[in-house]
Amino acid sequence: MLGLCATVLTAAALHLARSVFTPVAFSLLAIAVVWPLQQVLAARIPKLVASVLVMLTTLLVLVALATAVAWSFSMIAEWLVQNAGRFQSLHLATTTWLQTHGISVSGFLGTRFDVSWIIRLVQDIAGRMTSFAGFFLLVVILTLIGLLEVDEFKDRLQTLDDSAKGQALLQLAHAIAVKFRKYMLVRSLASMLTGVLIFAFTLFAGLELATAWGIMAFTLNFIPFIGPFIATVLPTLFAVVQFEAWRMAALIFLGSTLIQFLIGNYLEPRLFGSILNISPYLAVFAVFFWALLWGLPGAFIGVPLTIALLTGCEAYPSTRWLARLLSGRGRILA
Repeated sequence: MLGLCATVLTAAALHLARSVFTPVAFSLLAIAVVWPLQQVLAARIPKLVASVLVMLTTLLVLVALATAVAWSFSMIAEWLVQNAGRFQSLHLATTTWLQTHGISVSGFLGTRFDVSWIIRLVQDIAGRMTSFAGFFLLVVILTLIGLLEVDEFKDRLQTLDDSAKGQALLQLAHAIAVKFRKYMLVRSLASMLTGVLIFAFTLFAGLELATAWGIMAFTLNFIPFIGPFIATVLPTLFAVVQFEAWRMAALIFLGSTLIQFLIGNYLEPRLFGSILNISPYLAVFAVFFWALLWGLPGAFIGVPLTIALLTGCEAYPSTRWLARLLSGRGRILA
């Protein structure tokens, strides 16, 4: 009961202070990913210069990706607004067909699916992207400060009165950082492959905005389960409007589903190996749980955070049973 109460209170604190904890979590993930490059440069040039070069390189990559993502979503939103009338006609035709077969459509679908609602949706997405810019800037600042203090933090751990505890914490931090790097590398490769295949498939099928669909699939693949589902459903809905035929929409849906299935259920498990050795049920729960606590950023980082927590549980005898219970094969640490 005490443990349950502590868990609930911790979750409440993480939710209430999400504006602080979320950028810190992302900055720690970023530090773990770019730290090897920082070490290589710091061995040849001053540490401050190395940190600045690492951050500039990271910024260039992220800005390029953010620009591509913003362009793709803006193109999709523009197409959506321009063809809102076709969506409305499709909705009316579908409603009429369902009513002729004795199925009544009311509520949200009956009153909200119109041009004004679509425009409000686009404006809401634009507002969220604007707020994300401030979040991104805070993550960059925290990452730069953290890169400068990693070595000092390691020295402080090694000078603790209980040297064994400090060494254990260093080993645990190193294990988590290695898993973060491997997870992001494999997830990025799988996302790139997904984006390329979705682009090629939609281009071959004749679906408009093939480049935008590929970039969207690449981006959403970083959110396990939820992202691939959205990246499959949206092109299907657009295909219904563009081709005005359910057969082409079904082809888009089946092709996208096949690509997502092969990469998510065949390729990724073999690339991840023991990195993502957690229960599939727990992975799904992690996405929804952290999304509940931190919103969309939580959905992105939920699985890495869960891997870190289970790695910590595996490191201590008192909690090792929990890590083995929730792992996919009985062990978390490689």
